[in-house]
Amino acid sequence: MSFTIFPAIDMRDGKCVRLEQGDFNKQTVYGDNPFEVAKEFADIGASWIHMVDLDGAKAGSKQNAEHVLRVAQELDCNVQVGGGIRSEQDAAFYLDKGVDRVIIGSLAIRDLPLTKQLLQKYNEKIVIGLDAKEGFIATDGWLERSEVKAVDLGKELAEAGAETFIYTDIAKDGMLKGPNTKEIVRLASETEVNVIASGGIQGLEDLNELKEYQNQHVIGSIVGKALYTNRFQLSEALRVEVR
Repeated sequence: MSFTIFPAIDMRDGKCVRLEQGDFNKQTVYGDNPFEVAKEFADIGASWIHMVDLDGAKAGSKQNAEHVLRVAQELDCNVQVGGGIRSEQDAAFYLDKGVDRVIIGSLAIRDLPLTKQLLQKYNEKIVIGLDAKEGFIATDGWLERSEVKAVDLGKELAEAGAETFIYTDIAKDGMLKGPNTKEIVRLASETEVNVIASGGIQGLEDLNELKEYQNQHVIGSIVGKALYTNRFQLSEALRVEVR
């Protein structure tokens, strides 16, 4: 089983930003043009780019779609997008226009039956984002915490046909203190579904540690702030894929 690096582009007001622990009041802007950042990632050799519409996640509707579509249609890389996808129409909007995968997060809590229908209809093109605060799913741009445990939701959606989860420990996100490897591996083990790690990557050692579990359904890692703050270069991270 391969291990994939997903460089991240989080968008707010049309810019590339990073938040700390999902806090919209703790924002750093790293670029004015998401397409140019994505092009740089693709030129370096990224096979996938992870894009998040932060405005969309908060508003509950697509806000930065034009940037996502331009990347998907003009660059030679795969694109997955999350944020503001609340209906089948939202998912189809992206998938019909060249985006490879859409990430369902809040919708999985709000409308579990629809989420299961989307999994049946689009299969591997639907990724489930399990964003957790203290083990419980958070929604609406991480502003609300549900009473649903991430592992329990993962198990139910695995039975419904989910093929890929993105697991984010919100306490780790943007903090550069290492991922919650224990929970990532636990989710992969208990659901037997492929898991992409997200949140907390601070160095290449974190990526190498996660890769040790690639035969236990941990298939990749999203990298964001560590790239933007030059903890390591994308070219170095991509070498982890093939070592």
